[in-house]
Amino acid sequence: MKKISLIIPLYNEQESILTTLSALEAELGVLPYDFQLVLVNDGSRDATLALISGYRPRAFDVKIIDLSRNFGKEAALSAGIDEADGDAAIPFDADLQDPTALIPKLLAKWEEGYEVVLAKRIDRSTDTPLKRLTARWFYSSINHLSDVPIPENVGDFRLMDRKVMEALGQLRENRRFM
Repeated sequence: MKKISLIIPLYNEQESILTTLSALEAELGVLPYDFQLVLVNDGSRDATLALISGYRPRAFDVKIIDLSRNFGKEAALSAGIDEADGDAAIPFDADLQDPTALIPKLLAKWEEGYEVVLAKRIDRSTDTPLKRLTARWFYSSINHLSDVPIPENVGDFRLMDRKVMEALGQLRENRRFM
């Protein structure tokens, strides 16, 4: 059975992490994959580490990475990718900002042969006007400066095949932007 690693960076997530883990178990426990949770504690100052250390899921293997201090989400994602054992990996936000119901769709595209499957946000109506404006500005600016276009409204929620994870592991930038 293929193994899928869910990489979840955590920074002061005591309020949401157990709800998120329960939602993932409910959604993914019926799928024909072995799932691994790679929980990366990014220097949390609350009870996040204690909560994940006590978590005993029925449907998942769990790997906990405890960073010595807060290095930021990109570094936490990189640490998770480096430690993930799966045939593919899916970075996932700890606050359920990423819909669990899309994970089977990402997996279906991967099974079709895609090595990277992006999830694109189609509705930003719940964002504040300032957030929408800064997002539009960011994508416009980065695409103006870059030779490689960055798809608009695509965040970290995606699927990456093992080949992609290994390629990322060879790139040792210390200021990575996924």
